[in-house]
Amino acid sequence: MREDPGNLTRREALRVAVTVGGAAGLSACLAIEDGSEESTDAERSPERTTEADAPSEPPDRQHAWNEFSGPDEYGNPVLPKHHVLILADYTADGPVDDADRTRAENAFRELEQAYDWSSTGLLFTVGYTPAYFDRYDDPLPESVDLPRPEALAPFEDPEFDTPDLLVHLSSDRASAVLEAERALFGDSETVNGHDVSETLEGFVERDDRRTGFIGPGLPAEHDDADGVPEDAVPEEAPLFMGFKSGFARNQATEDGVTIPDGPFAGGTTQHLSLIRTELEQWYNQDSREQRVAKMFSPTHAQEDLVEGVGETLGDSTRVEETGIAERVEDDAFERGVVGHTQKTARARDEDGNPRLLRRDFATVDGGQTGVHFLGLQASITDFVETREAMNGEDVANVGGVGTKNNNGILQYITVTRRGNYLVPPRSKRSFPRPR
Repeated sequence: MREDPGNLTRREALRVAVTVGGAAGLSACLAIEDGSEESTDAERSPERTTEADAPSEPPDRQHAWNEFSGPDEYGNPVLPKHHVLILADYTADGPVDDADRTRAENAFRELEQAYDWSSTGLLFTVGYTPAYFDRYDDPLPESVDLPRPEALAPFEDPEFDTPDLLVHLSSDRASAVLEAERALFGDSETVNGHDVSETLEGFVERDDRRTGFIGPGLPAEHDDADGVPEDAVPEEAPLFMGFKSGFARNQATEDGVTIPDGPFAGGTTQHLSLIRTELEQWYNQDSREQRVAKMFSPTHAQEDLVEGVGETLGDSTRVEETGIAERVEDDAFERGVVGHTQKTARARDEDGNPRLLRRDFATVDGGQTGVHFLGLQASITDFVETREAMNGEDVANVGGVGTKNNNGILQYITVTRRGNYLVPPRSKRSFPRPR
């Protein structure tokens, strides 16, 4: 790493504080947010709420974030800037004790009482792995598609995440995610000015902790990580590979990824991958035109459809409307390259709707650039089939396209971890039983 703690910008310092975590990280966040004249209202420590102005009850769908985080000028959902992923295990053997189930729910509710359910307050989800449900004799109902994670391409060799649960904390304020984490695991007696009475301490143990960020300007300032060419990442880019993502018309809706029936109706499934990116190759080997062709499609590059990081695309990549998704095989044969977005668009459902709601964000955990790819879908099969479309095996060795070369962005990414989770409705989020 090339990081000099004495020469960090404010945004870099916040990211470093979230990565470090603990009391030191929280103290640094609060000092930066409260003390900087450049802080926005969203970034400063909030006014402490009282019983009179306590936040309203969050929705029953844990994954209902869109209306609480606000859209950009084109109507695309905007994720909170700062993220912490906590993988953890229930420490006892066998099914979860009812008393611990109640304690966990009380701990989650205390976070909701302390913060607004919004990107300027705190948004979070709690999900459970197939390994967690192995604690019970009863299997999950057929309405829940939650297989164990597996490699999804012949060139993959990821490790698999199999803790009991995953807590995803997010906020525009770095201090909020750290404060919430500390309160949840018994490291703090207060959270956002509220006394903490219930925590997960004593029966839930952290297994791994991951952090990330997303938003214009944030990746460009994090060139301290290994393999980031100096001044290569555009200032306006929300992610390291230099383009926007999460276009509204290319994303599934929250309704579309919700489990429709069964005991977990109102919930969703979640896939989490850790993907490492090869930015030296991406920026130094390819021209901008080649990067546009591989990220979107050869047509996007030829017709100059992508200006900057993709602002001119509005709320859609235009792959579906223009028939570009149907040109994958033709482009492989005629142009020797196919686009990532172009390939994945082929995995829409029978009504032509996207099947995944992406909420991924950048990371420099371990000093390396990457993406925590977080996808929500009604069933894990939806994710698997979308990933198969992304692999482009049907056009490998057609024209100039190889298994990975010129095959979207496959040459520049490596999946190192995979995990599958059930995110129940909020009413069942605390150590749910399978039935």
